[in-house]
Amino acid sequence: MDVWSIVGWGGSALVVLSLLQTRILRLRILNLVGCVILVAFNAIVGVWPMVGMNAVLAVINVVHLWRLLRHRHDETEYQVLQVGETDAYLGYVLDRHRKDITRFNPGFSAGTSPYAFLVQHGDRTVGVVLAHDAGTGRAQIDLDYVVPKYRDFTPGEFVYRRSDVFTQHGFRQVLAPPRMRDSARYLSNLGFHRDGDDLVLNL
Repeated sequence: MDVWSIVGWGGSALVVLSLLQTRILRLRILNLVGCVILVAFNAIVGVWPMVGMNAVLAVINVVHLWRLLRHRHDETEYQVLQVGETDAYLGYVLDRHRKDITRFNPGFSAGTSPYAFLVQHGDRTVGVVLAHDAGTGRAQIDLDYVVPKYRDFTPGEFVYRRSDVFTQHGFRQVLAPPRMRDSARYLSNLGFHRDGDDLVLNL
């Protein structure tokens, strides 16, 4: 097998791999790279219909990536809805994603968080943030979960940006759970800082 055949098969493999991704951003990036490789490969071997098709697909991916990244931190694109801890829809979301939630949040138990927030992107629920009162004006985060498709976009940040969802309940600080300490960059970008053994966001 010559070098260009390897390149062609590699580009095709990337396109197939992209379609297996659950994260939409990763899907678009891999698909774009695969299409660009296939444009070059098919141009070399002179298969012009495939050049045209992959060029169009590459442009489509670029447009979608631009839109996704442009609105990644746009507060007008996401809404935060507070619901009751016994809300039926909240229970449905938690149950539907139970396996994934348990994977990233071992030991999490639903039903112990009186402050519950759903993060919406249009009519889709893309994230859930749950918290309880830790005393002395502090809200302790119990769960910060994002559905796989939107995991590259960290929509939970909109709950913390809108400090009124906590301050209206009398909270002055938000505490990140210990398991989120591996997400130091994410928390730092939101304004969390170390306070002893805790990661704290001042409201």
